[in-house]
Amino acid sequence: MQNMPQVSAAGPIADPSRIASLDLIRGMAVLGILLMNVVAFKFGQVPYWNISAGGSETWPDWVVAIVGEILVDQKFMGLFSLLFGAGMMLFIDRASQRERHPVWLNLWRNVLLLGIGILHYQLWEGDVLMVYAVSSVFLLLVRRFSPGVLICLGTVIFLLPVATDLMAQNVANNYNSDLAGIWTDPGAEIRDPVGLFMLSGYVNRALGMILLGAGLYRLGFMQGNLSIRLYRFWAGVGLGVGIPLAAIGVVLVAWNDFSREVAFIGNIPNTLATIPMSLGYMSLIVLWDKRKHTWLKSRLSAVGRMALTNYLTQTIVGVLLVTVALADVNVGRSGLLVFVAGVWVLQVWWSQAWLSRFQFGPAEWLWRVATYRRGQPLRRG
Repeated sequence: MQNMPQVSAAGPIADPSRIASLDLIRGMAVLGILLMNVVAFKFGQVPYWNISAGGSETWPDWVVAIVGEILVDQKFMGLFSLLFGAGMMLFIDRASQRERHPVWLNLWRNVLLLGIGILHYQLWEGDVLMVYAVSSVFLLLVRRFSPGVLICLGTVIFLLPVATDLMAQNVANNYNSDLAGIWTDPGAEIRDPVGLFMLSGYVNRALGMILLGAGLYRLGFMQGNLSIRLYRFWAGVGLGVGIPLAAIGVVLVAWNDFSREVAFIGNIPNTLATIPMSLGYMSLIVLWDKRKHTWLKSRLSAVGRMALTNYLTQTIVGVLLVTVALADVNVGRSGLLVFVAGVWVLQVWWSQAWLSRFQFGPAEWLWRVATYRRGQPLRRG
């Protein structure tokens, strides 16, 4: 097991005790998430799932949509979820060294996260923080399981949506559902009971990756504690298996002219691709972290240290600019890349600038103050 960070007083981990690879992975993940979330900001949830339902008007739009489905959709959220599982285990380990009731402290911490998620949901329905907060209770129950058991359990739970997708497709086809608000009619409210299958799949995928992340953290995988050969192996195998799988899903749906009759079945290859591709991406990032220090690596790590702040501000800026200001402007998926690039530049800049003066991001600091129910130093020096 990796060396435990040295702590002396209640509060967050000090700079020298941070695990650099976790910050770098988290930074890459939170930036990558915006590539898919921006689609929902502009076009709603239906074009997020069905790339033919909106935003794909020109061939550059279609290229962006297809590449996003194969390389981004579920994968960067998978990375984010893996990091949440790892972060929770790290918090428990650290709190156990000096707190009388570390489990209760963690429960309180995630009650606060649930509150943040509820507020975030009022702004945008794509929030994931509420699912993380609820999933944390299950992780607490199994936290003493061996890494192998956590990884197997997480994988099984993550793959449950394969079965629910099959059931959802069968129900939708047998009852001739038009899947309004799910696969067709972007402006419609979801009233179809099939939507419950989608919700359960969303929760299972998040919980599965959280448990998988906890197991990988216990193994030292994401901390870079294993051999370079192993990371190279997973980078090659993960992407070599995952990319073709995800591509099969896109081809299957396109071959059937984006029919609602393959709406759920077409998602199965992408689900199967998520774990290997997430591990492949993580392995590449860990390998990069082992190389010499660069300014880009430093700034992406700063983005990761302020992941909660950056995740929330992506939504705030996205809703204000993309959902509201550009509501009546005809912008395709390729045009939205300009917004994404602008936000990336802004967050890479402000994360480093903020952390050069302060120890934590503003949202992270407020969360920690509320968690420990006492003041925490913010300014450096």
